[in-house]
Amino acid sequence: MEGKKTRAWIEAMRPRTLPVSIAGVLCAFAYAIEAGYSIGWPGWVCMAFALMCQTASNFANEYFDYKAGRDAPGREGPRRGVTEGDISPRAMKVATFVLLVVACALGLTLILRGGWWMIAVGAAVVAGVYAYSAGPWPLSTHGLGEVAVVVFFGIVPVSLTFYLLTGMISEDVLMASIGIGLLGANVLVVNNYRDIPDDRAVGKRTLAVRFGRKPMMWIYRINVFMATVLLMSGFITVLGYWGYIITGAMIAWGWGAADKMDKLKGRQLNPWLGRTAIFMVIVALLLVLTAICSRLF
Repeated sequence: MEGKKTRAWIEAMRPRTLPVSIAGVLCAFAYAIEAGYSIGWPGWVCMAFALMCQTASNFANEYFDYKAGRDAPGREGPRRGVTEGDISPRAMKVATFVLLVVACALGLTLILRGGWWMIAVGAAVVAGVYAYSAGPWPLSTHGLGEVAVVVFFGIVPVSLTFYLLTGMISEDVLMASIGIGLLGANVLVVNNYRDIPDDRAVGKRTLAVRFGRKPMMWIYRINVFMATVLLMSGFITVLGYWGYIITGAMIAWGWGAADKMDKLKGRQLNPWLGRTAIFMVIVALLLVLTAICSRLF
């Protein structure tokens, strides 16, 4: 019984999607290293804060979707512990609250580097966790989930982490933050693409429900292409010819992944959640390695 509950909590964390949090902060690390700065404690605090907030968002999504009747037993996606009765709604609600409190307590240390306005940033992130699944107009049910991902898993973590490490913001970093955010949005594209029948049945109006299968795979391709365009200077400036190979490979992977997913349905798409998130982390790690090369050679 304990093993079953443990598995339910791990599934509620949605580990396949957690690399999305790591990628944004890694991207900021890359640009900070290229600018000649070291990765101090604020960077690692940002990493932990991002992971905790994403986990809390996943918990909140499970709790509020259950309360609103937007989840049903036997869904195509990963098992939902609250809906299936493995986790009590109260336990999920408490876990969400505790995780956000711990994340905010950790985030308060960033005031030492960034100033008191860090409180406003933290409040905005917590509000985003709530607004995604709850409130009078949940973003996830009105086709704005992908936009929220670009903002809270791209623009915010990349720009904020870079600022805390360097004390500045640059145009290149802002462009990169949008690029990483678009790759993160693709994780949600896959999730909602898989869940079209389940979401349509309970009245969730995601982009996938609104547009259908074919357009969502084109959104996936376009997101990869636009992300590559926004990130390519980070590779080509340092690596030259090899930078073109990397960016070409990114576009090819996005097109190939969409072609494969176009032929899949339901649970067959679950592995592509992880693959899309891992692709995002690989891109961020390549940026870090490129930045290190720029300092060494």
